[in-house]
Formats: sequence, C-alpha cells, structure tokens
Amino acid sequence: MTQSSSRFALGTFAAEGGREFAGLVVGDRVLDLPASSRLPNSVLSILEHWDRALPELTALAIDADRPGWRPVRGLAVRAPLRSRQVVQAGANYRTHVIDLAVKHAEIGAGRTAEQVRAETAAMMDRRAAEGTPYLFLGQPSAIAGPYDDVVLPAYSTQHDWELELAAVIGRRAFRIGRDQAADHIAGYTIVNDLTTRDLVFRRDMPEIGTDWLRAKNAPGFLPTGPWLVPASFVDPGDARVTLKLNGEVMQDESTKDMIFDVAALVAAASQTIPLLPGDLVLTGSPAGNGLHHGRLLRPGDVMEGTITGLGVQRTRCLAEESPEPEEPR
Repeated sequence: MTQSSSRFALGTFAAEGGREFAGLVVGDRVLDLPASSRLPNSVLSILEHWDRALPELTALAIDADRPGWRPVRGLAVRAPLRSRQVVQAGANYRTHVIDLAVKHAEIGAGRTAEQVRAETAAMMDRRAAEGTPYLFLGQPSAIAGPYDDVVLPAYSTQHDWELELAAVIGRRAFRIGRDQAADHIAGYTIVNDLTTRDLVFRRDMPEIGTDWLRAKNAPGFLPTGPWLVPASFVDPGDARVTLKLNGEVMQDESTKDMIFDVAALVAAASQTIPLLPGDLVLTGSPAGNGLHHGRLLRPGDVMEGTITGLGVQRTRCLAEESPEPEEPR
C-alpha cells in the first residue's frame, strides 16, 4: 500500500496506556478512526455499518494531510477484529488432498502412487462439479493477534500449521446463492488455523469421525491479521499463500488450487447459518503443512505467514509451563 493511492486496510491497535482503537492503514501510517472521524471505535462495529462506512473510509484514505495520522511502528497490532462466528473449510486444495491420499494409501500389489494421484484427482474433479464444501465451526476464543506468541499445549507434541485466506463478512448473508456471495464480503485477512494432529480423530470412538473442537481451538490457535483489506483490493482467486518456518518455505501455493472458491464457500455456509458482519469464513489450507514435511511445531519455532496484499504475520511458539506443585500442608 502506498500513501499516494486510495488503497487501504483496517486494523486494531493499542496505543500508550493500552487503549485500543480501530485504525485506517495506508502505507506505514495509521489514522485513529474514532478520534479523527465519525466512525465507531471497533472494526466489528464498522463492519456492522459497512455500506455507510466504506465511502467514508475511502475518502479518509486519500486525505493524506488530515491531522491524526501516525506511524504504525510503535503501536501494538491486535487481531483486526473479534468475530462472532468462525466457519472453517477442510480438504479444499487439490494438491493438499492428493498428497494426503498418497501418504495414507496402501501402495504396492500393483497399485502405484501415480495411480492414487490420478484416482484422487478424478475424485476432486467430481467433487468440484457435483459436491459441496466440507465446513465446520471454530471458536472465536481461539483468535489471537498477528504477532502474538502461541503456547503449544503440553497434552500433545503434534501441533501443526495451516495458513489460510479468510473472507470477512460485511453484510448479513442467509441462504444466498454463489452469484450473490461477493456482495456480502467486506474484505479478506490472514488466518493460521493451527491443528493438533493426534486429536483430529477420536481413538475411543473411531466411527464418529473428526473432533475439530479438540484439535483446533486451543487459546491462540487462530493467529489473525494483521489487516482486514477491503475486497476491492484483493483477488481471492489468485493470491499466493506462503508460510515459512524459521525462514524455510513450507507452504507456497496459489488460491487457484482451491476446489471450491470463496463465493462457493460463503454461499454454502449461509445455507445453514446466518452469516453476520465480522464473521470469518476460512477457505482451507494448501499443501505443505507439518504432517506433509514430517516436521511439526516445537517450542522456539517462528512461523511467518503472508498472503498477497494482506501483510505478514509472525508467530513464535512457546512451551506450556508446568503448573507449580502445591506446597505440602
């Protein structure tokens, strides 16, 4: 983003003394919105009045001489918003699904990895043409800031990364069609959907399938942001999703590899639940998670995630401290 254009983003910041405010971000500067405009003090409240707020934000973004602009540097950057609902999509990138199928297939006795890839690719084609997205709910309590540390729960050593493009709802959507979905999306942000791999399937009840509540919703398991970028500045059909672990590229894929695009995901979610302003719709994660690389998260690791035009988030992993033993009585 450059100061000479009207391209802008929204963020949530903490100033001296801990006061949080919604900010308009242009380049490396931010405008304190409640102090400099008639707009509300939270990004969620702004989204609840998105049709009225968007023209005012656009006008403010090109008013570079307006009093109140300050450097982003020196401010604490929070998650851009606290959503009421988080909808997540699973198995939504072709390459990722094909890699998983090969990893778990029984190769041999005349069945090759190439055959498994071809069979899975054909299945993905049928799913895209005739099927529906695989959706489930996450917990808003797992949302964390883009630069917050994440504590890896001690109940497992199999925590994994899944960097994802997330759509942010700007207008209530209920039982809308795919062709209407874009009108209900305010913008996009980055979410790293951390997952505890050994809790995905219930060992005590294998017939019940996946247990996403336990596998995905520990505190801080949804690093979000840094920015909410309006939809007009983002091409969700061709954005690069890149995650580095300690500087090494692990995920690097275009959203072109999605099986169901953003509009299809939003429309599908709206068939069951009313989507509200500020809700997040995660679009799935591309190939290259830790399970694929045989390298899961450890204390001290640093993840850096970026998606084209949406900024960069950095998350350091910490070990969970053991509780202090009680003093004998």
